[in-house]
Amino acid sequence: MKTAYIVKAYRTAVGKAPKGVFRFKRTDELAAETIKYMMEKLPNLDPKRIDDVMVGNAMPEGAQGLNMARLISLMGLDIVDVPGVTVNRFCSSGIETIAMAVAKIQSGMADCIIAGGAESMSSVPMTGFKPELNYDVIESGH
Repeated sequence: MKTAYIVKAYRTAVGKAPKGVFRFKRTDELAAETIKYMMEKLPNLDPKRIDDVMVGNAMPEGAQGLNMARLISLMGLDIVDVPGVTVNRFCSSGIETIAMAVAKIQSGMADCIIAGGAESMSSVPMTGFKPELNYDVIESGH
């Protein structure tokens, strides 16, 4: 089994929702800026060596919707070669992407992955915009 390493770890400053310093900043833009900063600190890392960008997000809707990880990859790395996957495990979404990245590297499916979480409570309210539960799931007793 291959060994996986965390080479760099960065996070943005914490703001105050919904009136904080980042209230007008899109989540994907903030994450892309963080990746650009990381790449500046790793000048010998060719972006084409990155196999994937994995981003956890508890509320992937509105401005945080679509495949936000792919958008972050495009904006943060400035190339189209690196895919992105957005993971929703609610509060553990970001740490789940790190665990998934480790598993892919250890199994030999990847060599280099950018993983983490991206969330803005100013963009999407705590319970989402209009969540609609499938009541058949409740009635089935699962």
